Amino acid sequence: MATSKDSGKRYHTQCTGAALETVNKHSDPDSADITLFGSCFCPFVQRAWVAFEYLDIPYRVNEVDPYKKPQELLEVSPKGLVLGLKLHKYEPPRALNESTVIMEYLEDIAVHSTQRSLLPPTSEPYARALVRLQADHVNRNLVPSFYRYLQSQDASDQIETGKEFLTALEQLAHQFERAEKEEPQALGLWKDGGELGWTDVMAGPWLFRASNVLKHYRGFELPEGPKFRAYLDRLFDHPAFARTCSTEQLYLDSYERYAHNRPNTSQVANAINSGRGLP
Repeated sequence: MATSKDSGKRYHTQCTGAALETVNKHSDPDSADITLFGSCFCPFVQRAWVAFEYLDIPYRVNEVDPYKKPQELLEVSPKGLVLGLKLHKYEPPRALNESTVIMEYLEDIAVHSTQRSLLPPTSEPYARALVRLQADHVNRNLVPSFYRYLQSQDASDQIETGKEFLTALEQLAHQFERAEKEEPQALGLWKDGGELGWTDVMAGPWLFRASNVLKHYRGFELPEGPKFRAYLDRLFDHPAFARTCSTEQLYLDSYERYAHNRPNTSQVANAINSGRGLP
């Protein structure tokens, strides 16, 4: 079980690596009708960002500091949480927040513009239902258990929350295995030769942070079974996902405050500490 002294590192406010290159390509204020307000370390932001990239929907990026809650962020996300969208095609502009809602909005846009989709076709309702069950598990179990594990300070708590997170990963794999038997169109990148899918994008940001943040601060190792390892490789190497990833040091620096459960780390951290649902 890895432990380290709190060195007081601060969260980053600008992407690095491949993600910075992507930001630079989408920084022209006149380049698109949608502005994505986000922060470089936030996994909820990365969800929507990957969807933009894969669905090939034009957008521009405005990196903001969510802890300073600038007015431009509050105008699109009343709680001051990233992410938010500003829709410039309306007069006055309109706004959306919440990662899953935004992903659904982008899906609806893509149906009528780029003809790309993260979901199985509407002609396959059972496959779409299985994908929604997978995504529900990610939101209800995998994401909260990630934060409980990372924020746990007592050694015995870390053992228990680590088991909880590992169970959530195993249950996700079981859901993919169910789809292998019942409906292959619900597999996304779990299938060798498959394409990026809805569940991949829903879970991917936390799986990625498990590979660096949890490994560094908790000594966690992702399951090493060949199928799961191959799945992660396909996911992390997918161009739409890789283009939204910063360098490892950005995540290690930005998540130190979670790993030591500093007071008022974030609204997400406060919710986990108090046993409430995520904001």
